[in-house]
Amino acid sequence: MGILTGNPKDEPLHYGEVFNIWSSLAAGYSMIAGYQTFYNHAGDHDLKKIIEDFVQFAREEVKQLEKILKLNGVGLPPAPPERPEARIENIPPGARFNDPEISAALSVDVAAGLVACSQAMGMTTREDIGMMYGQFHTAKAQLGAKLLRLNKSKGWLIPPPLHLHHPLH
Repeated sequence: MGILTGNPKDEPLHYGEVFNIWSSLAAGYSMIAGYQTFYNHAGDHDLKKIIEDFVQFAREEVKQLEKILKLNGVGLPPAPPERPEARIENIPPGARFNDPEISAALSVDVAAGLVACSQAMGMTTREDIGMMYGQFHTAKAQLGAKLLRLNKSKGWLIPPPLHLHHPLH
């Protein structure tokens, strides 16, 4: 029986898996702090609700990643402190992120997260790790779809030039 047969949780992580999990955890910690900051700057109620969803998802992801690293004796990356809630009125208008900027940043995070999850899934040898990243990917895609609908409904989506007329040759 080979080393990579049997219960996936009994298989060792390879260095690429450790790096991906550790990097994902570091990114998750940063995203929680960033999203909490965005929440403080957001004025739109619907956007604030989606930001809450992003924070909740990131917290759940972080818990799973921490558990795997701890079980495998890998040190955790440093985490920034939780951000306190602030009143938007206390943030000077010129220093605030505006709602379309926040929404665009969230959209970029979703796109980058989908790519990172796909890459991690493609390089793993442990089925449980691949499945975990698959679950993260699905949840990120769902958040992205929700955010896209919000961007469209609020008029925040700025599409690239649209190709409306195709010349005949």
